[in-house]
Amino acid sequence: MSILGTGITEGLLLKPVRYQWAADLYDQAVANTWFPHEVQLGEDLADFRRMSEEERHALTFLMSYFNPNELLVNKALAFGVYPYVAAAEAHLYLAKQMWEEANHVMAFEYVLETFPINREKAYAAHVDVPSMAAKEEFEVRYVRRMAEQTVDITTVEGKKDFVRNLVAYNVVLEGIWFYSGFMVALSFRQRNLLRNFGALIDWVVRDESLHLKFGINLVLTVLEENPELQTAEFADEIRQMVLDAVALEEAYNRDLLPHGILGMNADYINSYVRYLADRRLEELGFEAHYGDTNPARWMATANDTLQLVNFFESINTSYEVDARAGS
Repeated sequence: MSILGTGITEGLLLKPVRYQWAADLYDQAVANTWFPHEVQLGEDLADFRRMSEEERHALTFLMSYFNPNELLVNKALAFGVYPYVAAAEAHLYLAKQMWEEANHVMAFEYVLETFPINREKAYAAHVDVPSMAAKEEFEVRYVRRMAEQTVDITTVEGKKDFVRNLVAYNVVLEGIWFYSGFMVALSFRQRNLLRNFGALIDWVVRDESLHLKFGINLVLTVLEENPELQTAEFADEIRQMVLDAVALEEAYNRDLLPHGILGMNADYINSYVRYLADRRLEELGFEAHYGDTNPARWMATANDTLQLVNFFESINTSYEVDARAGS
C-alpha cells in the first residue's frame, strides 16, 4: 500500500491507521478549532487610526495578499492533493485543513469589515500590483497543472507533479510567504499596537504550523515510498523552486514597505525570508543556502525546526506534535 492512489474505494476504512503522523495532526487540528469573531477586533480601531500611512498600507497589503491566497491553497488541496491521496487519515486532515483555510478567509474578511479599509482596492491589489501578481502566478502555474490537465499518479512524471504542487503551496506559499507576512503582522504587537489583531494572527499561525508539518511529512513520505523520484535532477528542481520563491518575495516586500516603519523595513523582512527559506530547505534535507540569522528572534517559537530530515534517505517522517509551536 502507498499513500498515493486514486481509487474511489481506497481509503474508506480508518483503522488500522497506516500514517500515524496524519492521524495525530488531525487530532491536533480539531483541538485547535477557533472562530474569528471570538477575538474583539474592534478594540484595535483606536490603534489603526493613530498608525502612520505606511503602517496602514502594510496592513492593507497583507490583507490583499492573504485573502485570495488562502482560497488558492484550497484549490491546491482540492485539485492537487486530496484526489491523489489514498489514506483515510490523510483525507481527514485535508478536510480539516480546507475548513481552516476557509476560516482564515473569514478572519481576514473580519479585518476588512472592522478597519476602514477600501475593500475594492484591497481586493484588486493581487491583480494590480505586479509583485503580488507574480507570486500568485508562481502558485497558479502548479495548481493549474493539477486542476486542468490529467495527472497520472502511477507515472514518475505524475508523482513529480504531485510533489511540485505540494512544494509550491505548502513549503513556499504556506511555509515561507505566509510566515513572512505573519512576522510583519505580529510586529505591530511588538510595539503595543493591534493586540487583538495579533491574537487573530496567532490562531492562524497555529493552524499553518500544522499545515506545514503535514505537507512536509507528505512530501517526504512520497519520496520515501517512491525511490525513483530521488534523483539529483529532481532535487535541484525542488531546491530552485525555493530560491525562485525568495526572489519573488523580496520584490513583494519592497512594495509592502517601500519606506519602512519604526523598527522595520524591507531589508529586515527579506533577511527573515532568507532565514525561513534556509529552514525549509533543511527540513527537506538540503543545506542552507543563504546563511541569514533570524532578525526577528521573537518569532523563533513559531518557526524553529523540530526535526531535520533528508530528501534522499528513507526516514521516519513522524514529526513531533505537541504543545510547542511548529516549524
